[in-house]
Amino acid sequence: MRAVSVFKSAEGKNAILGVYDSLLEKWPIPYEKYVLKTGQGDTFAVVCGEKTLPALLLLHGSSSNSAMWIADISEYAAHFRVYAVDIPGEPGKSADVRPDLKTSAYSDWLNDVLDGLCIDKASFAGISLGGWVCLKFAAAHPDRVSMLALLCPAGIGPQKASVMLYAMLMKPLGKKGEDKLIRKVMGSAEITDETVEYSRLISKNFSPYLGEVPIIEDDELGRIICPVLLIAGQKDVLINTEKTVKRANKTLPQAVVVTLPNAGHGLIDQRERILPFLMGIDK
Repeated sequence: MRAVSVFKSAEGKNAILGVYDSLLEKWPIPYEKYVLKTGQGDTFAVVCGEKTLPALLLLHGSSSNSAMWIADISEYAAHFRVYAVDIPGEPGKSADVRPDLKTSAYSDWLNDVLDGLCIDKASFAGISLGGWVCLKFAAAHPDRVSMLALLCPAGIGPQKASVMLYAMLMKPLGKKGEDKLIRKVMGSAEITDETVEYSRLISKNFSPYLGEVPIIEDDELGRIICPVLLIAGQKDVLINTEKTVKRANKTLPQAVVVTLPNAGHGLIDQRERILPFLMGIDK
């Protein structure tokens, strides 16, 4: 018996992917679409940059897809062969069934992705859930990871429950409440009305993971040997930044940890910090 789709209806799925297609039409540089076979079903990736450049995989957050990288992609692709990959079980073009977060499913999946792309080793950048996937993979397959750039990653520190209470308070306000919630999560990040509208469409038609993303054990984090950049927002309403930073400094001694005092969970436009790190340039 097939697992239940994370989309609430076929019509809702088509609406979300229709907007996704329109966003891909605005992709600022030439790209290719890949569909890879993995143990978790089909995986969709947007690929750009010269084939001779080193590989960089981008992993989006929960309730999102690879369109989130559209503002940064030109600069990343100037230095890397970039693979923006849709995570299974999220509102993108990969398999629409969510793997079990309490198993090795996500690290096994990412291993299949690298095999499918014929990549031995790559650098990774991931935000929120995507950061958690990066960490799980780097712990399971440290020989396949060159560098990790993590934006407000889940799994190092605990999640906050307060945003769920805020969401309940905003729900009776309808569209106005949804917009307030989206902007609260994004924090000080400048987001367009189009982004808010798309987030609202996803919220209406997609079933997100409502449990706590599993905390990654100390022994797992200890197996990560590559250089790590971790960027966190002091005003993050989803992730406990203080505990994330404290534990990262303890368990990932090779990590460069940056806390942005006025930022929330919406850590977008961080390429000026990420690119020099990935390229080994002191800045």
